[in-house]
Amino acid sequence: MSKELKEALDKDGKKASPVLENGVKNYLIDIDGTITDDVPNEQPERMETCEPYPDALEILNKWYDEGHIITFFTSRTEAHREVTEKWLNKHGFKYHGCLFGKPRGGNYHWIDNHMVKATRFKGHFTDLITMEKTIEVFDNK
Repeated sequence: MSKELKEALDKDGKKASPVLENGVKNYLIDIDGTITDDVPNEQPERMETCEPYPDALEILNKWYDEGHIITFFTSRTEAHREVTEKWLNKHGFKYHGCLFGKPRGGNYHWIDNHMVKATRFKGHFTDLITMEKTIEVFDNK
């Protein structure tokens, strides 16, 4: 699979933000409470010593090797970049980038002009399955 961006056009034929090739997924993965224990920013000394969840390391590296994009998106601050990237590399996570400063507090409602799929982490990583759920959408009136 290619990670090259391809040109996209909007409904009026004007240039729009580029998109990934079909089949390539762009994963945004939280760190604390998702790939390792939930370590709050107020206790940064714990960031160096926590252990990764083994299934997270295995599945995320598998997705990376399959050609998908792995970007960590964390509520940790830029002040925690060095310790976070050192930890990710020490434990062998393969990834393309790490975004800091995600809003804290959860209960996210992501609004975007691109299709967004959200999967709530509930204890272990596996390959993803397809199922139907009720979602909130904008009223197209």
